[in-house]
Amino acid sequence: MSQEIKTINSDDNAEDTASAWKGLYRTGGAAALIATVLFLGDIVVLTTLGSAPSTASDWLALLQNNKVVGILQLFFTDLIGVTLMAPIILALYVALRRANAAYATLAIAIAFIGIALVLATNTNYALIYLSNQYAAATTEVQRTQLLAAAESTLATGMGTGPLVAGFLLEGALMMISVIMLQGNIFGKGIAYLGILAHGLDLAHAIVFLIFIPVFADVALAIGTPLLAIGGTLQLIWYPLVARRLFQLGRQIIPDGTVHAK
Repeated sequence: MSQEIKTINSDDNAEDTASAWKGLYRTGGAAALIATVLFLGDIVVLTTLGSAPSTASDWLALLQNNKVVGILQLFFTDLIGVTLMAPIILALYVALRRANAAYATLAIAIAFIGIALVLATNTNYALIYLSNQYAAATTEVQRTQLLAAAESTLATGMGTGPLVAGFLLEGALMMISVIMLQGNIFGKGIAYLGILAHGLDLAHAIVFLIFIPVFADVALAIGTPLLAIGGTLQLIWYPLVARRLFQLGRQIIPDGTVHAK
């Protein structure tokens, strides 16, 4: 009787685990599709709204006169997309942990540090707050102080923090793509595409970190094409990953593993 109870409890636990993995795969797949749409929105913003303001005073004026356009040019969609990387990376970790547990764990740790750094160094909320305060200011002294704070905020957002965050996140995703080659869960095509896409974005971050302090023009000339090509390839990679994660959610079996196809 005791053995039967243990067996029943074991079966229940296995079913609960399988259900949890299935939900995680589906969540990761949905997040990858939504992130694709949001990252595509960045391209739409760049092509339709033109270049973003270059000075703090222009940013404050834009956020006062047309907050929707200002928020779009602050790339809030990109910030949400980066946040959605968390469930995507978790789902990929679960799928790939049997292929290479050590490096999968390292990759997820680096990725979450990168995501946290993106959120910590983002200046969007600060600029919106300063814009509201600037509009409500009643004296020239207050406006001067708020403008100086906005300039400092912009300088922080253009510093090494965001670049290091991109370096960590793209490096982790490239590592995950390499791990895909070691297992049979994801196809070789998805793996190689991920290596190329995230590798180009990683190279962009490295170029900017090295050359921006002294040769900004060189950094832009080299890094911008790398970002453009890598970003475009990622718009293909994420939907392919989403499709496979949805498939894994349907193929899961009670011990938490998946059937490779």
